[in-house]
Amino acid sequence: MRSPVVLVTGASGYVGGRLVPALLEQGATVRCLVRTPAKLATAPWHDDVVVVPGSVGDDLTAAMAGVDVAVYLVHSIGAGDGWVEQEQRDAENFARAARAAGVERIVYLGGLGSATDTLSRHLESRHDVGVALASTDVPTIEIRAGVIIGSGSASFEMLRYLTEVLPVMVTPKWVATRCQPIAIANIISLLVAAITNGDVAPGVYEAGGADVVTYADMMALYADCAGLRRRILLPVPLLTPRLSSLWVGLVTPVPVPLARELVNSLINEVVVTRNDAGTAFGVAPMPLRVAITRALDVTKGGNIPTTFTDADLVYFQPTKLDPSWAGGTVFYDRRRVTTTASAERVFAELSTIGGEKGWYAGEFFWKMRGLLDQLVGGPGMRRGRRRELRVGDALDFWRIEQVAAPTDLRLRAEMRLPGDAWLTWQITPTDVGCVVEQTAEYRPRGLLGRLYWAVVWPFHGFIFPVMLNRIVAAA
Repeated sequence: MRSPVVLVTGASGYVGGRLVPALLEQGATVRCLVRTPAKLATAPWHDDVVVVPGSVGDDLTAAMAGVDVAVYLVHSIGAGDGWVEQEQRDAENFARAARAAGVERIVYLGGLGSATDTLSRHLESRHDVGVALASTDVPTIEIRAGVIIGSGSASFEMLRYLTEVLPVMVTPKWVATRCQPIAIANIISLLVAAITNGDVAPGVYEAGGADVVTYADMMALYADCAGLRRRILLPVPLLTPRLSSLWVGLVTPVPVPLARELVNSLINEVVVTRNDAGTAFGVAPMPLRVAITRALDVTKGGNIPTTFTDADLVYFQPTKLDPSWAGGTVFYDRRRVTTTASAERVFAELSTIGGEKGWYAGEFFWKMRGLLDQLVGGPGMRRGRRRELRVGDALDFWRIEQVAAPTDLRLRAEMRLPGDAWLTWQITPTDVGCVVEQTAEYRPRGLLGRLYWAVVWPFHGFIFPVMLNRIVAAA
């Protein structure tokens, strides 16, 4: 039997980035549809797949040509006021394209939740997307899952930070809602089976782990696995989802818009009630304690393969421009240093910036800026970084736009700003070392954007020179 040709959407995201190597191990031929191909450039499996630029709302004729199985892993959660309608249009477009191309099967990862409940907007949209994907005569397998436990998942990061940061927590009533968390390893196994096993019948399958718990139970178990003291939870029935999401956005790396949708979904009970995917696909569910311990071990090691911040989510990409009357003003802060250190040594030192190591100068001000960002719904400084720099990765409240060792590193700000900002280093080798140029670039939006630059510019005057000099000195 020939290996299937599989189109994976969302390959640069949390689940997709782990599914692709698993499919390659099974001998599948993989094609990845991504909006930002550069985000896959450093993936260890990049040369083993075909990368197709585009999105699920585009003309998919070329992307679908010759495909046996089309995998739908994209999600527009919280992406503007019309994100639910956009999800529906995208799913319908994908289904039509699959039918026109003669695709044999669609596989979709959706969300748990009973149709008899009043579902959150997030879960209802997940179900509606599944209906849209199955609306043609292309056989469709929908796997519905709830809380996914794995290093770097949004659910795990919420659990991790809330439990570690808050020994005593005032909690809303959703901490008593039952759920059935599932390990990311089990999700990948289920998806691989649905894609490669032709004997699996089309339909909706519900996926859960070995344990049914409340969110409070999960926090207690996490504390035990992490060696923390017992956490004290003080339930307050009147704490609304909106207030809860603001608190989650402040304490965890999950931005407020995403936290709001996730918290709203925590009100719904998400447990397996029928058509269990693990039984149908022959995948044994992992105990929650094992799943948490594995996720903790990978997180401590720092080599997290994918995270929820990898996704092209709108609140990680501020792209509004000035109105036409505002002109094209750009502010710069440029610093240049000549050193006898090689370009390779300087770039190696520069590549360690951020995360636990920090920013070489003005750590108090960096942390305060991150805290202020979280207070207004931005990502703040809690996202950290991977060991290696990769295009598309989060780095505290920045996003890596360009990495070209040993000469170029470019970061785009994802903090809440009245404008757009970048931080760039260019390293030029010389006969006796190199020249390092550090540039902070800021494009303001309207009057508020210009006032913002006037306020922060004095701080740049003593932070940025020290930062550059310390990077070079360390090299």
